[in-house]
Amino acid sequence: MLAANVHMNVIHIHERRFGYGDAPGDGKRRLRRGDRGVVARRTVLGGAVAAAASVATAGTARASAAPPLEARPVRPVRDAALWREFAATPFTHPQIPFVGRAGYRAGSGLPRRGGRGLVIDVVRDHGARPDGSADAAPAINRAIAAAGERGGGTVTIPAGTYRIDDVIRIGHNDVVVRGAGSGATTLYATRSLTELIGVYGSRYGGDKSSWSWAGGLIWLCPKDRWASLTDAIRAREWPFEGWTGNRRDAWRTLAVPAPARRGDRTVTVADARNLRPGQLVLLRLADDTGHTLLQHMAGDGAGARAYTWADKTKLTSYVPYEWPVRVTGVRGRRITLERPLPLDLRPEWDPRLTTLVTPLTGSGVAGLTLEAVEKPQAPHLLDQGYNGLAFQCAYDCWADDVTVRHVDNGFGLIGASACTLRRTKVEGRGAHHPYYCREGSHDNLVEDFTISARTTPAPAGTQLHGINVEGLSSYNVWSRGRMETGTFDSHRGMPFADVRTDITVNNDGVHGGDASAGPLFGARFTHWNIRVTNERAGLMKIDGLAPYSATVGINEVREFGQIDVPDFTGDLRTRLEAYGSPETVRPANLYEAQRGVRLR
Repeated sequence: MLAANVHMNVIHIHERRFGYGDAPGDGKRRLRRGDRGVVARRTVLGGAVAAAASVATAGTARASAAPPLEARPVRPVRDAALWREFAATPFTHPQIPFVGRAGYRAGSGLPRRGGRGLVIDVVRDHGARPDGSADAAPAINRAIAAAGERGGGTVTIPAGTYRIDDVIRIGHNDVVVRGAGSGATTLYATRSLTELIGVYGSRYGGDKSSWSWAGGLIWLCPKDRWASLTDAIRAREWPFEGWTGNRRDAWRTLAVPAPARRGDRTVTVADARNLRPGQLVLLRLADDTGHTLLQHMAGDGAGARAYTWADKTKLTSYVPYEWPVRVTGVRGRRITLERPLPLDLRPEWDPRLTTLVTPLTGSGVAGLTLEAVEKPQAPHLLDQGYNGLAFQCAYDCWADDVTVRHVDNGFGLIGASACTLRRTKVEGRGAHHPYYCREGSHDNLVEDFTISARTTPAPAGTQLHGINVEGLSSYNVWSRGRMETGTFDSHRGMPFADVRTDITVNNDGVHGGDASAGPLFGARFTHWNIRVTNERAGLMKIDGLAPYSATVGINEVREFGQIDVPDFTGDLRTRLEAYGSPETVRPANLYEAQRGVRLR
């Protein structure tokens, strides 16, 4: 129950967001202060809920008779009991993670211009041709380099079609590549990453292509990291390993924090002389021989303690857990962080605030379509690298109003954090990973996204994953989505504390993941207001799979196709609310509602 005698702070939320609201006529009820936060409330009109329930998509020819993506009728909303629980303890709730500061600059609006106001027009200033008659990649890359070397700026690509025969590389901070809109500016890519860079073999052996989960024809990655790319490919190595580079010991300790709890935003360090406000640091947690850190990521339950961790070699390769975060305040030995701690800090995990490989920051892509030459989708894990946008070792970067077409892989977050992908779309002949999030990517936001139905049937031997997350990636959000094909692909590697909310999906994809990568889910995975048009349960209703997690507001579904069994034994301590309900659960969008939580 909500305490009636506690003062309520009202926080104004941007008008396009639909948070938790008062039912008509109930007056000004009050919310209880949580351990460190206050949750906003506002009225939710029926029409607003209806608007939040769908995302517009352009007409695309359907390759199969998939059920139309029609949102279920909007009826009087139901207040979620789990939301009231969360409001009381928003940063330490056992099943629902706090993701209210996910995305670019903790969820801030995206910039309209980049750098210091420098604007370079690729046609006027560098001679690119908007009629597709010549390779425009050299002109675009020269403009990007010029803006970057002058401290940042905007590279404009006017309306037209531009042939690109090479990768578009964004390697400097505060550089924005901006077209005239996804319906006006098209980059037409003629060659794959295999043709442009080489055969990129997998670190897992065999004939697998690492272009199946890395690299993009528009590639946002720090310039200094490109130097090792060719040598790494020749050695069949992964060239951009996480946040500390290919050498996991290539970091320096800045400070050692005292023990702290998940949800704390202020920590005490032994010596703060190496820390300053605005600095980007890496929280690093090592596991112990008993794998108690991995158990903690899985919720510290009996099933996690009984699980066999030692033989999950791919999963253990993702440890230490590395979480980049900005320091926002230094007061004596007290350090305030931009976001609450994702996990406990315990001495047995040797917690440290360290340096990290210098990431790309403040750069983005907006207002264009990247279309690859149409080739049949390759067999599973043999992708040639007709890939869309890749964000690699990127922090506070973004994409807005970007469509990719006829790609192997659409939008990739690879060792990327605090990035926002807004108004993005994957369409055309079908993709292996329309969206993928891996290699320790955290606090990212994908909102207003669309995966359109295939325009050609899937060739034999191919796979479609949908929206992927893996590799201990945590506190990521997928919000307001429309998936005409695909699934919620938790790709093993025990991702945890991720949220999918307000999404309509034709659930026809499959998940992947090597057995050595361990569990499908860690703790605090949440699916909130999910509309499954073909009634397939797999990876939508997760109360029987994910420990200490929640499924709230999902229509009635049934098991068919790919069916999984729990990775952990015993009581998973999961929650299921409003299952099969014709009503919309309030708040309609969990992320938007959490935006109203005030950080102490």
